[in-house]
Amino acid sequence: MSKPRNVVVALLVLLVFTVVPAFPQGIAGCKTGMFMGSYTHLDTFSDVWGDGTFVLHQTIRQLTLHSDGTATEESTAAPDIMLSGGTTSSRVGSWTCRNDGQLVVTLIFATYLPTGDAGLHSITPTPPVDILLFQHSRTTYLFSVTDANTLTRTQARTRVYAASEDPTNPAGGVLRPLSTVVVVYKRLVASDADLLAP
Repeated sequence: MSKPRNVVVALLVLLVFTVVPAFPQGIAGCKTGMFMGSYTHLDTFSDVWGDGTFVLHQTIRQLTLHSDGTATEESTAAPDIMLSGGTTSSRVGSWTCRNDGQLVVTLIFATYLPTGDAGLHSITPTPPVDILLFQHSRTTYLFSVTDANTLTRTQARTRVYAASEDPTNPAGGVLRPLSTVVVVYKRLVASDADLLAP
């Protein structure tokens, strides 16, 4: 075996021994490291306009857990009628695996309101022409890794920061009550079924 090839083999062996212990096999939950990837949760909005017309929109939350410890979450509802009802930014943050095998995800995002909203700039509401930063939120989720394709959110808690406050301060803002509403996220599994369909 040539010297350069010996160096490559040695580096690969070193890499395996430095990466594998981070996610030891046989330990439940996120300790397996098999949870990383993209997940979705379906939301149904039955009164989009807020006036009783019950326009049905199916939207999804898209949670992505990256191998470098970062996390992102998007909602396809965010840009829906944003000049009339406001919107939110993308949620960005990170994840960590607890000793008990549960997954903790912390995300920061902003909420924007229409500029014509009553109470923001005038007593009389005006037609919105733009959106304005209203507040930041720092939300922490607790997930159980249900199986290879399912994450179950069992807890969520949010700190809300006024637009003038520093949302990167983990002890700042106002801490909201703990939510124990269960939300199930399913992995978006790659499949070539549509490609092979007649």
